[in-house]
Amino acid sequence: MTANELRKHYIEFFVSNGHVEIPSASLIPENDPSVLFTTAGMHPLVPYLKGEKHPQGNRLVDYQKCVRTGDIDEVGDETHLTFFEMLGNWSLGDYFKEESIQWSYEFLTKELNIDLSKLAFSVFSGDDDVARDEESANVWLKLGVPEDRIAYLNKEDNWWPAGGKNPGPQGPDTEIFYWTGSDSAPDIFDPENSLWVEIWNNVFMQYDRTSEGEYVELSQQNVDTGMGLERTTAVLQGKANVYETELFVPIIKAIEDIANATYSGNERAMRIIADHIRSSIMMINDGAKPSNKDQGYIVRRLVRRAVRQFLNLGLESGGVETVAVAAIATLSNAYPELEDKRAEIVAELTKEEAKFSKTLKKGLGEFEKMYKTAGHVSGEEAFILYSTYGFPLELTEELVREKGADVDLDIFQLEFKKHQDLSRAGAGQKFAGGLADHSDESTRLHTATHLLHKALKLVLGDHVEQKGSNITSERLRFDFSHDTKMTVEQKAEVESIVNTAIAKKYTMSFQDMTVDEAKEAGAIGLFEDKYAQMDGKVKVYTAGSDSEVFSREICGGPHVDNTGELVSFAIVKEEASSAGVRRIKAVVGESAQKTLGARG
Repeated sequence: MTANELRKHYIEFFVSNGHVEIPSASLIPENDPSVLFTTAGMHPLVPYLKGEKHPQGNRLVDYQKCVRTGDIDEVGDETHLTFFEMLGNWSLGDYFKEESIQWSYEFLTKELNIDLSKLAFSVFSGDDDVARDEESANVWLKLGVPEDRIAYLNKEDNWWPAGGKNPGPQGPDTEIFYWTGSDSAPDIFDPENSLWVEIWNNVFMQYDRTSEGEYVELSQQNVDTGMGLERTTAVLQGKANVYETELFVPIIKAIEDIANATYSGNERAMRIIADHIRSSIMMINDGAKPSNKDQGYIVRRLVRRAVRQFLNLGLESGGVETVAVAAIATLSNAYPELEDKRAEIVAELTKEEAKFSKTLKKGLGEFEKMYKTAGHVSGEEAFILYSTYGFPLELTEELVREKGADVDLDIFQLEFKKHQDLSRAGAGQKFAGGLADHSDESTRLHTATHLLHKALKLVLGDHVEQKGSNITSERLRFDFSHDTKMTVEQKAEVESIVNTAIAKKYTMSFQDMTVDEAKEAGAIGLFEDKYAQMDGKVKVYTAGSDSEVFSREICGGPHVDNTGELVSFAIVKEEASSAGVRRIKAVVGESAQKTLGARG
């Protein structure tokens, strides 16, 4: 079964069982400062998992684009990918363990015709806080799973989020494993045996962990399932790893052709190039362009690592475009917009490739200066080459070895760890309690973006459209289309309009509408491409009343009950974000009052 067939089959199966298909959310999270990228299928559904009403109902199914950046340096082995897709089905307070497990079992054994003898299962073993998950185990047993094929594991293995130490919604999960060995699967399931590969995970959000560490049953219990598309495709095709599937083979063939090299003997280099360019095109497609900040920094890092691997294959420049075109071809069936944006994506990649080729030469010159000065390259200097010039450690080591010396790896790793800790803190690799920040303060700031968006349109014109948003508990950041720097008078007028809307204490309410109804009602569609794919309804938030509407936007929430809760609004900074895009940073509440007061 191909990846395209698996995607289609999965969606059709769950739609036939009462689920509604929803489109993949952007890789760049909407109004969520906790992660740089969408890291899991549940990520875009956080408000609904916490109780917001989803306009498409309480049974959902999708395939979601995901990126995880914590293991970029590990890519090139048998298992790690930067960009991947997650097949998921969801119950928002509807069905629970029994139905979820039965459908998982039916899809695998009846729809995909996987023999039960090749499957094994794990469930939560229980501890002092929460009892053993006999309910899930009993459902598997009723379906005919032998007792020896069920393993009971602790919170690190069968709880989401792992360990269950953070406050917030969480619960046990049950995982499904497939036997990849050439011989028959052992009768007794040993989770430590690497030939058992996890292909599916059903998470049961059953509890809320209080700040005191108590586990309280949730009033809305949810099901969140995930099946990795790439890994499952490899398993179903009997391939040793994902790079042997049709998702990667054409990309690797393009690398072989352009570099005049063979995959055999160059596996690691070609896997890095294939993964990194494939990931980059998906990031650029969703608005992340190579830069030194946030998502753009990750794109830059991926492209530069790919260029370095091309150099290892003997190609100094010019390989990225060929690989990007091949990668787009493998993904355009699921994401047709890639073909529409192909020229733009390729232009960004080739521009970064050319820039790094120059940087690489400068870095080589810097290396020579370092070595000539001291007769060696220290760990600190190796890290400077890594962080400033994009030199992977192995490149510096190789250059030093050629001169008969070594790099102080301990010092390098110390510097690298400092950098990694800062990077991970900024990216927020794990969001609080496993869920994104929806505190009262961030909710107020989220509402403020609606008022700001409307005010910008009123002051600057209807060409203003949201191009990005990031909210922390302290401030909002709003990117919008506009060519020129705002004047002092324009900023003052925007502030005045927003503060008037706050003073009027407009009610914030929502309605479920079709996309056409929302447009007819004058709603602003921030992510029109995404919503246009929906046949069902979207959530439209209105600030105001039938007699006086201030703003109306398509949005998932959450929002305050009335605008008066914002108290006050102030623009802290207005600056360029990228070509044709401006950025505003603003605050509300007491911080806004202090900012306005300081101006006199």
